Amino acid sequence: MTLSAVASRYANALADVVTAGGSALRPQDAVAQLRAFEAVLRSSPELQNALITPAVPVGRKRAVVGRLVDLLKLSPIARNFLFILIDRRRIASLAEIIQSFEEIVDERLGFARAEVASARELTEPQRIALNAQLEKLTGKRIRMRFAVDEALIGGVVARIGSTVYDGSLRGQLASLEHRLGTEG
Repeated sequence: MTLSAVASRYANALADVVTAGGSALRPQDAVAQLRAFEAVLRSSPELQNALITPAVPVGRKRAVVGRLVDLLKLSPIARNFLFILIDRRRIASLAEIIQSFEEIVDERLGFARAEVASARELTEPQRIALNAQLEKLTGKRIRMRFAVDEALIGGVVARIGSTVYDGSLRGQLASLEHRLGTEG
């Protein structure tokens, strides 16, 4: 999924604030706080409608968001960011903005994101070994997200950006088949 230019613009602005020296909010805390607000928003269609519809005055929307911010104990930076999204009618893009923000912060901090699919849940030692191997291959620190893909017979497939590292049994069989086909 391609993130919109709007989400990237807001995410970059927030990243500028939280990665600046002396910021009162760490990037991972900003993500956690915004995800907490997003979870509340997702859990209530009435709240979503109230914050998205132009029929509700901005002042009323800010009051509702302010109360939620207090209940969730969010930082002033997160509160102000949510107010900006309300003022600019961008609260409906919050999930996309958070995703873009996470990617931007990871990039600024020198992390590469890896989407890892395995035939079954990996153990912690397997995850650590895989992380070390991917860091060695890419020369970057890796932040992994795991998923189980029952279509895999065994092994692991890792995607980092547009590069796919296929260590699955299916991938190894396809590679063997290709080599055998070209040798004969």
